[in-house]
Amino acid sequence: MNGVRYFEQYECGSVRETLGRTITETDVVVHAGQTGDFYPHHMDAEWCKTQSFGQRIAHGTLIFSVAVGMTAGEVNPLAFSYGYDRLRFIKPVFIGDTIHVRVTIVDKRASKSPRHGFVVEKCEVLNQRLETVLACEHLLMVEIGVIQE
Repeated sequence: MNGVRYFEQYECGSVRETLGRTITETDVVVHAGQTGDFYPHHMDAEWCKTQSFGQRIAHGTLIFSVAVGMTAGEVNPLAFSYGYDRLRFIKPVFIGDTIHVRVTIVDKRASKSPRHGFVVEKCEVLNQRLETVLACEHLLMVEIGVIQE
């Protein structure tokens, strides 16, 4: 089966990058409706002109959601997401910006389960100028191929 990979097969330092995706006004409006976050930073173009960033910015939670979706390529039936740590919104993303995600395996460690280990992926969302706009760590719980006793 494609995508099957045991804990031992993940290598620290390996990197993968996604294709790009342009953030649209529709993305921002739909996300505001889904979350109820209608702050003027996202919705009021005239008010934003009076602020230091000068234009509407996409919700950080929108960029995080899109980035997570962009990294979900092949499904590994031996792994599942345990969660995300150290989430930071580093720079604003504007309507019309194109983002992509760089995922680097930075750590592997034991878990409380003798059948699984944690793989830690550093996720960096970059804009079209290759500036990091969001960063976080994804904890992936992965089945161990040979049970260690």
